[in-house]
Amino acid sequence: MRDYEETITFLGEWGPFQRLIYILLSLSAIPNGYMSLSMVFLGDIPPHHCRVPFLNSSYGGLGYNLSIPTEELKGETILSRCRRYSEQEDSDAAYRNDTEGCLDGWVFSKERYVSTIVTEWNLVCDEAWKAPFTLTVFFIGVLVGSFCSGILSDRYGRKITYFSAKAMETICASILAISQSWEMFCALYFVIGVMQISSYCTAFILGSELLSKSARVSFGILGVCLCFATGYAILPLFAYFIRDWRTLQLALSVLGFLYIPLWWYIPESPRWLITQGRLQEAEAIIRAAAKKNAITPPEDIFQLEHSADTKSRDTLRSQVAAWGWTLHRMVSVTVLHYEGKVP
Repeated sequence: MRDYEETITFLGEWGPFQRLIYILLSLSAIPNGYMSLSMVFLGDIPPHHCRVPFLNSSYGGLGYNLSIPTEELKGETILSRCRRYSEQEDSDAAYRNDTEGCLDGWVFSKERYVSTIVTEWNLVCDEAWKAPFTLTVFFIGVLVGSFCSGILSDRYGRKITYFSAKAMETICASILAISQSWEMFCALYFVIGVMQISSYCTAFILGSELLSKSARVSFGILGVCLCFATGYAILPLFAYFIRDWRTLQLALSVLGFLYIPLWWYIPESPRWLITQGRLQEAEAIIRAAAKKNAITPPEDIFQLEHSADTKSRDTLRSQVAAWGWTLHRMVSVTVLHYEGKVP
């Protein structure tokens, strides 16, 4: 069979078909952007101090300064976040200098958030490691998804892998909003990490294989990256107006359902179909693309045989793309997440 690029040159470089694929697959990267950094707001740690049973006032209320020692944080004197004065047994009002842990829980400031997963499950003091570890769990999922996505897309196809991953990501993100424990949250967040990178890399590969040479370059360095950055940008807007973590997570996940109609507009990769010997299906897709571009295709687009070299090249391309984009995202998102936490 002739070279694939040479075979489909009659489609042109930038027709209605290429523009539609470019826009739809680029837009699909928006949820990947805001989901990657959502933990900045879902897992933020509000100011807090120990709860004192007989003081029912809110954070920093009257009386706490007599019941809780002070500490310095970044040059500011605040009420201790993890210690309180021990109460003497012979007096309800007298305290000594001995301190104890927060035996009755914590009081969190609601100035910035109504709730986060930290306030929900008291992920502070001895449990403070759990909040950043949650993000680690997510990126372990990203690592696993990087292994699996290329293999699955080569085995079952780019389209079915992409939409299956996108559907699972949206469903798990919705269930995440009703998590009943930190362990349940982490398990779902792990699956979201797997599915997010799978949909992201598969969409990138699918676009690269459907688009022409000139559009492919722009798609990889501008289209996908710009929409991914758009996801970053809209996340603070959601978090500004929605201060409860469950409502915020649900609002972010609902947007994923908007991508369901894309199933009827994004075809399978003809390159992948050719490597599977499904030349008639590949030819049908090319003919549909030609019709959309108002071009009359040749009578015989593909020959009946295909090269094994083409299959191995496409397999290697998908795996390299998956690993490259995974490394890029893990480094950039981790730097952005911890940049604001450096004293």
